Formats: sequence, structure tokens, C-alpha cells
Amino acid sequence: MAMPPDPETDAVRLREAMADVLARDGGLVDPAWRTAVAAVPRHRFVPGFYLPADERDERDERDEQELTLWEPVTAELDYGRWLAGAYSDTTLITQFDGEEPDWKAPVVRRGGAPTSSSTLPSLVVRMWAEAEVTEGHTVLEIGTGTGYSTALACERLDSGDVTSIEVDPRRLESAADALYGCGYNPTLAVADGLYGYWPEARFDRIVAACSFRTVPPALLTQTRPGGKILLTLSGWLYGYARVLLTVAGDGTAEGALLPGTVSFMAARTHAAPSFGNPAHWSAGLPDKPRTARHGPDRLMAATKEAFHLRFLAQCAVSGAQLVKVGEVVHLVDVVSGSAATLTPGDGVWDVREGGPVKLWERVEGVLDAFDGAGRPGPETFTLHVWGGGQFLRHPNMPGLSLPS
Repeated sequence: MAMPPDPETDAVRLREAMADVLARDGGLVDPAWRTAVAAVPRHRFVPGFYLPADERDERDERDEQELTLWEPVTAELDYGRWLAGAYSDTTLITQFDGEEPDWKAPVVRRGGAPTSSSTLPSLVVRMWAEAEVTEGHTVLEIGTGTGYSTALACERLDSGDVTSIEVDPRRLESAADALYGCGYNPTLAVADGLYGYWPEARFDRIVAACSFRTVPPALLTQTRPGGKILLTLSGWLYGYARVLLTVAGDGTAEGALLPGTVSFMAARTHAAPSFGNPAHWSAGLPDKPRTARHGPDRLMAATKEAFHLRFLAQCAVSGAQLVKVGEVVHLVDVVSGSAATLTPGDGVWDVREGGPVKLWERVEGVLDAFDGAGRPGPETFTLHVWGGGQFLRHPNMPGLSLPS
């Protein structure tokens, strides 16, 4: 008679294999992090997750977008696929639209916005390493999620030096069960990362596993002088940048943007608001268009430069959101009440703009400056944060401000 599968035994080999892969790919320079990856049972933190199905659902009539079919994966449904997924260097979606799944009777999802996940292990370790976390540091993690990243920090440090907060109480409850079940005892709390966690401050390091539109001021105050904050900045154009800030004794901070393309789910209080029907916004725009100096494809292309440009552009139009309906690209700004549309013509784009802010004109100004500076990469920009604001600077470009 065949023995029933035993994940605790089967996972040992898979953990070692994953640690080997991450080390070979350069993601585990510090041997202490390799030891942590080989020790933490990731499968205990993901009793279920979703993977995209091969096929796609029919088009949604509202936005004409194809909806992704998400298949639930659990040990009961497919033991081999579940365990292999748990030890793959992949982000595993664990929640959509803030709704906690019933992993005892999971269902296929059609579309939806991911709101919680277990981040791919290579990125988790990379973030802890880039924040220069080492023995003796007290750390605050924003966004506990499944708890896997928290467990790695506890394995690398001491559980008593790790604080992790999560805005979703159901997510935190699941993470706490897994963490305590593995013998880790960090400080856990339901809290909004926008405000950090005062009871355990001050911290040597703060690392955020969600993105913010701006650096939350509370994080500066809760970091010791000389301490570091690693977080992802995002916005409503879905441009992202990562920054490692060093906090000074006067509460100001500065640091360079980091290279690479990484995106995180937005902190829920910083998520983009609904803006309604794009056709309603475009109805009041001037009839006579102008020829655009730059087309929207520069922001929408699937390239590293476009990823970077979206971040720079949204600094200039921080309230704007972008959506494509058919061939027409709409920019909608719910803050100022401004809007713009871009329509493709014969090798050019026609733009119509209305409202107090000429949205595309501002974006074009950023693109002109970017081209004039030689199209500099993220790592050439520095973020400066002090009481008067948050400013992105480059030696060959005009300064940009993050939204206040």
C-alpha cells in the first residue's frame, strides 16, 4: 500500500533545490539568507493559492478586456502541483478583491484584483538584503501577507527583533497561525502601514511589501537616525520605483532609486479611486485636437523604459489615471477634474485636453526633459524627503514632486 504524501518530508529536498537555484542566480549572496531559505517551510504559509489557467474567459462587456481564469491549487486538489508551486520562485496569489478564499472548497476565479500574495522568494530575500538587514537590527515589515517573508526575517535574526503589521485581520490571523506553528514569535499587529507601528518604534530598518504614493511621514519618525527604509513608490498611472532611504537625525531622508522593475500591490489607503465612465469625461473636451509631440505608447509599452517613464510621468500628473478603450487612450484626473484623450491618426496622435490641468501637456514636458537628459535610468535619480515635501531630483532634469 502506498504511503500518504508527507509534505514535511517531501519539502526538504524542494527547499534545498530552491535555495540552490536562488544562490546560482545571484539572489543569495549572504550565506545566512541561503540558510534561512533552506530552513523556512514555505508550504506551511500557502495552504492554497491561485495560478492562471491556460485558457481565457470571454471578453467583459464593460471594458472589453479578457478576464484571466484563476485556478485554485491546494494539496487536496493536486498535491504535486501545490508543493511544486510552493517551492517555485513565483509570486502566489492568495486573495482577490479582499475576499478570503475558503481553501476547503475553493472555486475558479474569473478576473478580479489580487489583494494579497506570497511574493516570489528571490524578491523577498533581495529586499531584506538590499535594506542591509543584519544581526542585531530591529525591523518593521509592512505587509505580513502570508507570513513567509516574516519567517525568513525571524530565521535570519531573532523573532524578538521582528515586527510585522498587516491591514487585513484575516490575513494576519492565517499568517500568525503559520508563524507560531513553525516556532517563530515576532510581534504581529493589525495596522495600516501608512502609520507604521508606534508601540515598537524606533526601528533600524523598515521594509514595505506594499507600495505607497509617497513616503509616509510616520515611517521617518519611527526610524532611528542612520536607519534605512526600503519601499516601493507607486501611483495611479501604475508606475513604480523602489528607493532605499537613509534617515538623518533631523527626520529628513534621502536615497537613490534602485535599478530594476518591481511592482507591489498598493497600500489600500493609497489605491486608485474609481473614476466612472471615460466617455463622460471626454464628452466635455474641446472638439479641435492638437497633434501630440509624444504618443502614449511610450508609457504603455512592455519595456523597462516605459515602466520607468510611467513613474516619472505620474509625478507630474499625480491625480491622473490611464485607460484604453478601443484605440482611444483616456487620462482622467478625479482630483482636479481634468481629462485628456489621445486618438491615433496617420502616424501621429491627436490629443484633446480640458480642465484646469493640461494632463498630456505635462506628460510631454517630462518626456522632453527625459530625452534631453539622455534617457537616464532609475538609479540616476535621488529622492529627498523633508517637512516641505518629497522631491525627485536628477542633475540634468527639472525636479519632480511626489503628491502631497
